[in-house]
Amino acid sequence: MLSIAPGHTHLQTKFREGSRARRRTAAGAALGAAALVAWAVAGQSPAYAADAPVGLGTAAAYSVLGGTTVTNTGPTTLAGNLGVNPGSAITGFPPGLAAGATHAGDAQAGQAESALTTAYDDAAGRPMTASVAGDLVGQTLTAGVYKSAGPLAVSGALTLNGQGNPNSVFIFQVASTLTTASASSIVLTNSAQACNIYWQVGSSAILGTASTFKGNILALTSITATTGTSVEGRALARNGQVALDTNVFTMPGCATASPTSTTTPPPTGAPTAIASTSAGAGAGADAGTGTATTGTGLASTGSGLASTGRGLNIDTAAETHAPNAGPVIGAAALTAGLIGACMLFLRRRPGRQNK
Repeated sequence: MLSIAPGHTHLQTKFREGSRARRRTAAGAALGAAALVAWAVAGQSPAYAADAPVGLGTAAAYSVLGGTTVTNTGPTTLAGNLGVNPGSAITGFPPGLAAGATHAGDAQAGQAESALTTAYDDAAGRPMTASVAGDLVGQTLTAGVYKSAGPLAVSGALTLNGQGNPNSVFIFQVASTLTTASASSIVLTNSAQACNIYWQVGSSAILGTASTFKGNILALTSITATTGTSVEGRALARNGQVALDTNVFTMPGCATASPTSTTTPPPTGAPTAIASTSAGAGAGADAGTGTATTGTGLASTGSGLASTGRGLNIDTAAETHAPNAGPVIGAAALTAGLIGACMLFLRRRPGRQNK
């Protein structure tokens, strides 16, 4: 360490002033790093819902599946299979048309009914997100499991908001009947998809005239689609009949793209590779002091945290429902690396100035 002879007060003064300046610089760097962390936290997008889709198994191939009978009036069209089991009666096809196969009381229909029972029990057993009751008209709901202790109705428009997540799942647990009014509609917004909507109905479902329905109906007893109803989804009845009248059933396609981060970009001029630069500086500078060693440790920790942050963002987003956790931890890593680099730089300057 450099010694200063007594009487050289001007050198002592300059040394003290330099020390104070270095402390102020380090404090400023710490404040800037804190601001960087604050930016990363503020830029997070909303968490996504956790529920997995209900597995329909072989029942997924069916537009209509009944327990006792399937009846139809008029030119109904089905995009998928048509089936019934343990009953075997299917009437009204033609004039109705099924683009898929027709299975009346055979083994394939029996397998589909078994898969439906499993799916029904799965949907009924999901833990509740919120309770609902009466009429859902005018409401906007996000992904979750909605439980009704009694009958449920939709007398107008019900909006289901996927919040930008094509994997969002909506499950409605209806204790008794589900009834939609004439000209009512299920409106999907922000990436919500009909394939991920499930209506588990404890008795029967009735879809009103000229209504537009979205989702998969899993009914314990029967399902009735009145004149002109269009369905993007499936009508699957376990124990009763399915009655159709000039309806259009389309199979719901299901995009499964992973949700993307909506983190706000960093401010202009923000550092983008501090962690790796700090690590290099720390490894190359061996000043032999406690401070320099601390700087190296911080830089190394920063790099490690940055890697951990990326891993968390990719691997655990679906489980922790915080898909942008990685950027927050990564910002903390950049902070640690920035502080380590500043400490190393400031520590090395006095030696050069006093030689």
